[in-house]
Order: sequence, then C-alpha cells, then structure tokens
Amino acid sequence: MNAYVFPGQGSQFSGMGKDLYDSHSEAKALFEKANQILGFSLTNIMFEGSADDLKETRVTQPAIFIHSVAVSRVLGNAFKPDMVAGHSLGEFSALASIGVLSFEDGLRLVSQRAQAMQEACGLEKGTMAAVLGLEDGIVEQVCDQTEGVVVAANYNCPGQLVISGAYSAVASTCESLKEKGARRALILPVGGAFHSPLMEPAREKLAAAIEQTPFTQASCPIYQNVVAQAVTDAEQIKSNLIAQLTAPVRWTQSVHQMASDGATIFTEVGPGKVLQGLVKKIDRDLETAAALS
Repeated sequence: MNAYVFPGQGSQFSGMGKDLYDSHSEAKALFEKANQILGFSLTNIMFEGSADDLKETRVTQPAIFIHSVAVSRVLGNAFKPDMVAGHSLGEFSALASIGVLSFEDGLRLVSQRAQAMQEACGLEKGTMAAVLGLEDGIVEQVCDQTEGVVVAANYNCPGQLVISGAYSAVASTCESLKEKGARRALILPVGGAFHSPLMEPAREKLAAAIEQTPFTQASCPIYQNVVAQAVTDAEQIKSNLIAQLTAPVRWTQSVHQMASDGATIFTEVGPGKVLQGLVKKIDRDLETAAALS
C-alpha cells in the first residue's frame, strides 16, 4: 500500500516550483491562481527570492502548500494514495490533494494560519529546540519538571524530538537535557513556539476560519498529527486541524500506525526529502520515494 506524505515548514528552497511552472500547464495555472488569491506574486519569491526571503512564515507556508498540491495535480491519475499524512503544515496540502478541501480554500486557510502564527509570535518570546539522542519519555519528563511553558512539539523520529515554549523555559530545559545525556539540545532559528500553548491566539483565529470553510469526507484515510490515527470524517478532520496548532506533531507515531495498517512505500509529495529521511529513521525496512524524480 502506498502512503503519500506531505512536507511542512523547513522544506523550502530558492527556485522551488520553477520546473513545475515551466513544464506543466496544470501547475502553471495553479501558481497563477495562487498569486491572484494571495494578492502578491508568491511565484516571484519562490523562483527568484533568497533563502531568507523564503523563511518568512507568510511566504513559506503558502509556497510549500502550493508546491505540494501542484505535484499531486501533475501526477494526475498516477496519484492514487491508499492513505495520506502531512507534517504540520503538510496536513493542509494532504487535505487539498485528496479533495477534502478545495485548493482555493486550502490556500486561504494556510495564508490565514501563517498570519495568525506570525502575530502570536509577537505576543510572547518563544522558541523551539531540537533534542537528539534521548528517549521521548525522558524529554517529556524534563519538560514537565521545568518551570514555565515548555512541551514536546515534534516527534520526528526515534531520538529526535523538538521541544517548544517560552524562550527561558526552553533554554533551561536544554541545559537539563544535556545533563541527562542528550547528544544535542540546540535552540532552533525559528520565529516562535509552534505547536505549544503559546500558539493559542493563533489557534482561536484559525478555528474561526476553519469552521466557516466547507470540508468533505476524505476519499482515503488521513493520519492526522494530533491523533496519529486514520481519520475520514469531515467534522473530525476539522476538529483535529484546529487542535494541531497547540498540540504536538506525532510523526513517529503516525508512520508506525500507517505501516501497521499496511503501508509499505512512503511517497513524498512536495519540495525536499525531509520526510523520506525521517521515515527511514523510524523504520529502515519501509520504502521511500519522491513523487516526481
């Protein structure tokens, strides 16, 4: 069985999507429609912007979403997932690719999500840190024992967990984790505390937008970050998508569950190869591929 997986923030690169735009009419039409919806030329930034230009949340999230959905459209009839999943932002790409959301509605939600997250970042100084070489339970325990807001945010693969929260609490947790034997506990160059309680203002804004957006029943199961289980019901998908901003990305658990449910090949749909690498670290026996090589 084929699981199609969709990347999140961090997979962007300068020039992304240019080959799709130049080579495929379906992709070109999608990119042009995106520029109209957003009210600025995102394609100019994607094709010609610097790495720093692409790091802006208002740019990064729509760019990855558009790139991923364009790839699924270019695949056409070859895009036949038995199941899908997306890493954080990638969940929106997955939903649009299987028709739960229209492309237009998905892009509007992603744009609103990016804006709401950017605004929440300005309310309180937050950050994230990558922790390598410790069991998840130890990291969770240290977070629980640290004063201030700090939580496990991204379960990326065994031995690689990202924590998130108030800057001082994350910094303090990093020191404690090094004492516990972490190979690395490194604060990341991000704008805020994503997937933590500090994103509550963004969650509230996004919830209002999601509730007003039509969702349809999924044509195949989507393994959502919040539950790491197969979901097809439109209302449940909405609920999980709203919860996602302040809840952890359970990627390790999602991949294990998809494999348990029969997935043998994980095809990455979108820019980069981040998810292929993570899947291999979760289970080296699983096959990985890029949707377009």
